[in-house]
Amino acid sequence: MAMLGKRRSPRAATSRVRRESGANAPHSGEAADTLTIERLAHDGRGVARDPHGKTVFVDQALPGERVRIAVHRQRKRFDEAHVVECLEPSPQRVTPPCAYYGRCGGCDLQHLALEEQRTHKQRTLEELFARQGLGLPEVQRLAGEGLGYRRRARLGVKCDAQGTPHLGFRARGSEHLVDIDDCMVLEPVLADLIAPLRECLTTLEAPRRVGHIELLATAEGACVVIRQLRDVPGDETRWQRFAAERDITLVWQVGRDSPTQRWLHAPFGETLHVTLALDDTTLQLGCAPGDFLQINAEVNAQLVRTALRWLAPQGRERVLDLFAGVGNFTLALSPHVAAISGIEGSPAMVERLADNARRAGVHHVEAHQADLATRMPDVEDVDWVVLDPPRGGAEALCRGLAEHPVEKVLYVSCDPAALARDTAHLVQGGYRIERAAVVDMFPHTAHLESMLLLTRETSRGRSMSAEREDHGQGP
Repeated sequence: MAMLGKRRSPRAATSRVRRESGANAPHSGEAADTLTIERLAHDGRGVARDPHGKTVFVDQALPGERVRIAVHRQRKRFDEAHVVECLEPSPQRVTPPCAYYGRCGGCDLQHLALEEQRTHKQRTLEELFARQGLGLPEVQRLAGEGLGYRRRARLGVKCDAQGTPHLGFRARGSEHLVDIDDCMVLEPVLADLIAPLRECLTTLEAPRRVGHIELLATAEGACVVIRQLRDVPGDETRWQRFAAERDITLVWQVGRDSPTQRWLHAPFGETLHVTLALDDTTLQLGCAPGDFLQINAEVNAQLVRTALRWLAPQGRERVLDLFAGVGNFTLALSPHVAAISGIEGSPAMVERLADNARRAGVHHVEAHQADLATRMPDVEDVDWVVLDPPRGGAEALCRGLAEHPVEKVLYVSCDPAALARDTAHLVQGGYRIERAAVVDMFPHTAHLESMLLLTRETSRGRSMSAEREDHGQGP
């Protein structure tokens, strides 16, 4: 899941806060002169300049607005501020639907109309590619509902001085916990559990021993994962009763460093499943707590269906799916290609990928474990490579694919800056950007997923799969 132009981590406190010279220079937290917002930064904050020409990043401010601000952090090259009063609002400003917006750190763009959020994300992608000297073809947008979309979340748990437990999300850039009763971006089956979970916390013998609570919406229903810092037998019984009363799956992970996992209530067995709706079938993918899954089931299905249409398999291709997870792309592609290998770093996820292939009745899928950060897989007999790396991207792999080209590379990214950097290596290696899409996996946030299709001709200008067929090598 990627944030546009990731914010820098707060710097360690210094002995003094830098002040600008001049009578009108604001102290931290003081109201500054009225500013006009020029544009949005990649992370969704408004960008303006103070009377001295210093850049100011303003939370929840939109282009064209005149705002009074308060600076809450001063740095050498820029200040960070928030809006005290919006004097001239943008036509794109809307009333945030969530009562916790501005306090909870989960969403940062609810004040901007949803379609304009997507326009901003597309513009960000194009700007980051332009910085690498790259142009994009017409950018497709993949998007779904703006609310009720999130199928997993982590809720923080904290007890106050009186021992009263609080449940919610962290405030932005802070360890402060914002207590919530509801979350509009969660799937309803998960949002409906927040109030009962808080009530259960108040009945525990040792609520301080709960580190956090994870929620996951599965094909079977809701799954709750309790991160228990230390074993409390009485509380184990209370959680078991809580899950049985609601007929939900509940997993207890006990211990700080190497937690053990107990299924306190598993009405559907100790394997979870998520669904992937394709054009001609619906796949069920087995998974476990902690496995990587795309956060938005509806948009993920659009992503995979679009990938299949872009690739247009003819049934003879050999494919490598790198960072394959539990088989999101591997299993979707498998009926349409001659052979496909999924490579994943986690041995447990490799095992689940193999199990998912067996349950789907697919016999030409291989699952392998490898550290893709240090090892370039063999692509000598490979036609296509699918990449869905973590936030850091896949720079070493793209350098390798530039030196050892394949016919097509499908790159799914959760960090557009890393994608632009890696794509530059591929283009320098002779690839051409054929398709591009902005994937709004996280509405109301500045996180941006994107997908590219790159192609490269072989030395004789024909696909390797067709050349094998001509030589009687078959699939």
